[in-house]
Amino acid sequence: MSAVADRFSGCWYKSAKKGFTAGLARDGGEMPLSWQDENLGTMKRVALWLVSEVGEGNKFTKAQLRDTFPGVSQIDRRMRDLRSFGWRIDTNREDVTLAAPEQRFVKQGQPVWEKGVTSRPSHAPAIGATRRREIIAHDDNMCRSCGITPGDVHEDTGEGAQLDIARRKVRVPDGGVAVQLVAECRRCRLGGNKLVADAAGVEARAKGLSEKDQRVLASWIEAGERDFREVERVWASYRALPAEARASVRSAIGLD
Repeated sequence: MSAVADRFSGCWYKSAKKGFTAGLARDGGEMPLSWQDENLGTMKRVALWLVSEVGEGNKFTKAQLRDTFPGVSQIDRRMRDLRSFGWRIDTNREDVTLAAPEQRFVKQGQPVWEKGVTSRPSHAPAIGATRRREIIAHDDNMCRSCGITPGDVHEDTGEGAQLDIARRKVRVPDGGVAVQLVAECRRCRLGGNKLVADAAGVEARAKGLSEKDQRVLASWIEAGERDFREVERVWASYRALPAEARASVRSAIGLD
């Protein structure tokens, strides 16, 4: 076990090995890889460290990650990049048993240290800060899934909303599926990454409206919002209730 792992052995995985030895064939032989090898890229080193020193199912903190890779810029981001390769690393947003500074290495994904593996999947180019601001501004500075804006609070958890950029599959009018960037709060992004938006269906339904309803819809689109009547707000809240609570509301207004 490395000195770093020993220092945090109360939280980290106690590996029986002295170091992780991922095999990489070179010139007919096999050379061991180590997260301590500074000739490797940062993301590969982080991946090797997670596998050898933390271990699947175990916790670690950002402070421990930074202590392990002192002086390495954007080390948190390099770890997050692993998610694009199928690695699952949970925070307290996904795992409520974790404290705010803690994360859990849940599952290893693609072995990014293997020869020929690129540093980023071709389908997921990096989103720069400028492009990120453009997307959020274009989406009216709100989550396009639930409508929450930065500074708002999720009523059920009290957690402040933070906007992120999601890659959403959209079914387009020609029948194909395109991947488009959209602003979403982190809560919606983590819960809806398998959804496919149906732009073609929305377009068809809009065209099927009466002229009067199309004018109403057009006014909402132009304004970028619509004012819901109180009865509509109550209906939306009612639909989100569990069955027992819905029955209570029905009884309250004389339906049962």
